[in-house]
Amino acid sequence: MVLLHLPRTHISLSTHFSLFPKPKTPAFATATTLPPILTSALFSAPQSTLSASEPIPISELPEPQIEPPQEFETHIEIPLEKLFVPPETEVSYTDAGALSTRILKGSNILLSKYARNAQVEQAEFVKSSVRTEDCPSDSLPEFALVGRSNVGKSSLLNSLVRRKRLALTSKKPGKTQCINHFRINDSWYLVDLPGYGYAAAPQELRTDWVKFTKDYFLNRSTLVSVFLLIDASIPAKKIDLEYASWLGQNQIPMTLIFTKCDKRKKKRHGGKKAEENVQDFQELISGFFETVPPWIMTSSLTSQGRDEMLLHMAQLRNYWLKH
Repeated sequence: MVLLHLPRTHISLSTHFSLFPKPKTPAFATATTLPPILTSALFSAPQSTLSASEPIPISELPEPQIEPPQEFETHIEIPLEKLFVPPETEVSYTDAGALSTRILKGSNILLSKYARNAQVEQAEFVKSSVRTEDCPSDSLPEFALVGRSNVGKSSLLNSLVRRKRLALTSKKPGKTQCINHFRINDSWYLVDLPGYGYAAAPQELRTDWVKFTKDYFLNRSTLVSVFLLIDASIPAKKIDLEYASWLGQNQIPMTLIFTKCDKRKKKRHGGKKAEENVQDFQELISGFFETVPPWIMTSSLTSQGRDEMLLHMAQLRNYWLKH
């Protein structure tokens, strides 16, 4: 539990399904005096955030035994107004005036009453499509994973379902060329979309990928949220910023998934820590959204962020099904 000591104040319960573009404003115009929340960036060995009554079973892939060095433990400061409050989530306080609503580790996301049935019990590949109209027509809710080529998308998908080869990984980026649907628990879908920014792909093929991916975003009625994967081991890329901007301008619900958060760049080589790149990226896209997008820090190597992603998907999915 994360405790924030501050007086009871009004918090706008902004909905994840209403991300609107806004004009850029000077940084001082939105300055706040509220104290920040400290949230662990989870560079220590991963710990489950699921309740004891709702475990995520391990099917094929054993729990990693990797224990990163202590210097990987760090914190990110999150101002109160930059927390993501899911729809119909009550922000509660202790008698001492501290925020008692649970925050998912390594994220800015509050846990809501809809975070249930998050475990993955079954996962299977269903089909590949090159047109939105060819995608499955059973009206199940779905979450789309998309990111720059070589961002670690297939590895993350495999980590989510505890399957080594559900989504094939390749040392050559740009191998995903279709809209790939994976049915989870016979009740919802994970969707693997083509990576963007792979220079070695023919121009005609890259154009086709962009065309049908954007058509999918704009016309897929069962799409609950796009999970935009960003490599946190390197500074922000222009193409990632443009992709996030396009999603915001077209009011496509989006969650930022920062990958490779276990990697550390040496300062003397000009690199930044993962949490620094995460904060830089959020500052760069802040002008594109009326409300702060939810974000989660992950690592396929250590399983950091896996449980948090599943809980976040569960609360968005269950809210979507109810409404």
